[in-house]
Amino acid sequence: MSREAPKRTVDVVVLTMNDRDEEFRTAMSSVLAQEDVDLRVVIVGNGVEPDYVPDGVQSVTLAENTGIPEGRNVGADALAAHGAEFVLFFDNDAVLPTPDTISRLIAEFDRHPRAAYVQPRIADPATGQTLGRWVPRLRSGDARRSGVVTVMAEGIVLVRRADYEKVGGWPGHFFLFHEGVDLSWRLWDLGRVGWYAGDIEVHHPATNPARHKPFYRMVARNRVWVARRRLPAPLIPVYLAAWILISIWRFRSSGNLGVWFRGFAEGLRGGAGERRAMSWRTVWRLTRAGRPPIV
Repeated sequence: MSREAPKRTVDVVVLTMNDRDEEFRTAMSSVLAQEDVDLRVVIVGNGVEPDYVPDGVQSVTLAENTGIPEGRNVGADALAAHGAEFVLFFDNDAVLPTPDTISRLIAEFDRHPRAAYVQPRIADPATGQTLGRWVPRLRSGDARRSGVVTVMAEGIVLVRRADYEKVGGWPGHFFLFHEGVDLSWRLWDLGRVGWYAGDIEVHHPATNPARHKPFYRMVARNRVWVARRRLPAPLIPVYLAAWILISIWRFRSSGNLGVWFRGFAEGLRGGAGERRAMSWRTVWRLTRAGRPPIV
């Protein structure tokens, strides 16, 4: 008799601040409904004790809000002893629309063995729209086109745990914004790639990131930090100059350019953390993949 193949193992990390009760319950139901995978799930209360923890789900309570990337690190660490093959980082207002979503994402790793992470196509559940910022490449017009990508939309992404641990996880001190650029570049520097699966849909409401009060300051500060941490020295001024021009164009009518430039100056003053510049080989590989690390 043939023996059934063992189920693939996945750790799932979800953060909560107890501010989305209905959405959070729906998100968790969609995770726990996944089939043909062996899941271990942790809910991290970021500055709160989680007020909803389904049966069989682990929880961790942080005394203060440490920010999204550090909360994800804590969740992944809490499940590390299980030795799962993958880690799914999952926003608490997202939904996996079918019970085979995770198994389909895993199948993408089997088809693309060099991939360190797989990013599904994110769509707003009400409109079906996929925002350009959710498509992790420069040419985002055709959101259903799959392919190699050099960055990620951090809210819903499946990562090989061995690669995640090898590069040291998320940059926890970023608090919010651009942590996926930092993590992606480190994964690429292992000789790996990212893969965007445009035919695998997940749901997430199309909210505006600028709703967060520190948005303009943190996006500017963290751009500087990414550059100072990960780029070869000659590319740092090129990257920063490019993002000054892009940000002036994007935010010129928002009334927040002054805040943006104060955040940029904050990044220049320090706090970036450990510097481990990517190799020039990685620069070339990123460029060949369609996004040189200057934009």
